[in-house]
Amino acid sequence: MAGALILLPLAMAAVCAALPSRRWRVWLLPATALAHLTLTVGALSRPELGVGSEWLVLDPPGRVILLAVSVVFLISSCYAVGDLRLRPDRPNRVFCACWLGVLGVMTLVTWSHHLGLLWVAIEATTLVTAPLIYFNHTQRSIEATWKYLLVGSVGIALALLGTFFLAYASLSAGFESLTFEDLLSHAPKLSKPWLHAAFVLLLVGYGTKMGLAPMHSWKPDAYGEAPGGVGAVLAGCVTSCAFLAILRVYHICNAAGEGAYAARRLMVLGLFSMAVAGLFMIGQRDFKRMLAYSSVEHMGILVLGLGIGAPALFGTLLHVLTNGLTKGALFLSAENIQRVYDSKSTERVSGALRQLPGSGALFFAGFLAITGSPPFGPFISEFAILNGAFAAGRFAVGGLFLFFLLIVFIGMGMTVLQVVQGPGGPGGRGDPEGTEPGAAHQPARRDELLTTLPVAGFMALVLLLGLYIPAPVTALLNDAVRFLETRP
Repeated sequence: MAGALILLPLAMAAVCAALPSRRWRVWLLPATALAHLTLTVGALSRPELGVGSEWLVLDPPGRVILLAVSVVFLISSCYAVGDLRLRPDRPNRVFCACWLGVLGVMTLVTWSHHLGLLWVAIEATTLVTAPLIYFNHTQRSIEATWKYLLVGSVGIALALLGTFFLAYASLSAGFESLTFEDLLSHAPKLSKPWLHAAFVLLLVGYGTKMGLAPMHSWKPDAYGEAPGGVGAVLAGCVTSCAFLAILRVYHICNAAGEGAYAARRLMVLGLFSMAVAGLFMIGQRDFKRMLAYSSVEHMGILVLGLGIGAPALFGTLLHVLTNGLTKGALFLSAENIQRVYDSKSTERVSGALRQLPGSGALFFAGFLAITGSPPFGPFISEFAILNGAFAAGRFAVGGLFLFFLLIVFIGMGMTVLQVVQGPGGPGGRGDPEGTEPGAAHQPARRDELLTTLPVAGFMALVLLLGLYIPAPVTALLNDAVRFLETRP
């Protein structure tokens, strides 16, 4: 099963690179993603298929991330078909090949049960997604791609150094293995100073890939310049894979009896990321960069929930799903708005609810969902994390969590309301011709079916998780919580 899930998208990426027809090439994206989701459901329903080799094991946390990746990728692939059809001027060979390639390497991340293989897989996600960010071939997109590669390379180098430190800690404990099973079983014997140093380096390294503050500098540029579908995959899939790496390292520290050491650093970094995101959202005029800072905030929420520990683990893992789905809706609807208005600045975009009833309404609903408003999924996951903080006696952490959520709601709401409110269409803000500085741009078309239905699909799932969590999903999350709480 591991070979099929990993090799299928990689093989189809090679087919995309060789296929001469650009028209049929794009349809391979949702077809491959649907086949991948089918195989994923099969692997999740039959745990005995989750062992490929000593280095490839689909354990409970990996199952949660694999489900999030596969679902977000499928809906984003359906959107990519409509998006690429509206851009016949852009060659799509490299885009389609890299799009499927990133699915293959992200699947490898979820199956990796060796610390070295995990590092290789996460580095591969950086290399394969870089051409996707550069798809628009503008000066700003190449600057964003270069920054993404540069900052990501520094982070992954620190993660490699942390891997070496953990390897040395294992040698000092008398065993030579970097498989997670061996590291967990021998965790109490690991050298504590080397384990501490390894955790800090791995947290900073993989935290850079997640986009935690202050290692987040690549995110606003990359998310702002990448196509909407790419932003959805980056925010909902790639960052979740990096979180899985931090989750595994935390599990090792906890098994070694050093959970308190790791927890303090995770909570500080999580709260700091939320604070930085909130400050940069206030007065933000670029609504796609605003979504990048929202991603910084929610990556902070994930590591904060992990740092709180067992009482918040269910909510943290649920938040991986709810955040990924909601970010998908926001990035895709934002791309629809940008395409029609030919701008992502609030100085030129207004009245999206009038001009684009579908995308505008979904963008506004996505804003309500991502800021933790009921009855959407993120409300349930964030409330579970908050309850976990209070149950653990961390009342100051819970209070700061609520305060930063309020700051984010205010800052994000100011930008979103400027986009969706107003007369829209002819007239907008400014003169009818849009010639005055700050005038609203005149939209060229309305909602397209192929680019609106995937957004609605994302929001339907977000609403479902807010009203009712299906029993198989609950079982999957509970299995992951029990696995992470288990000590050797």
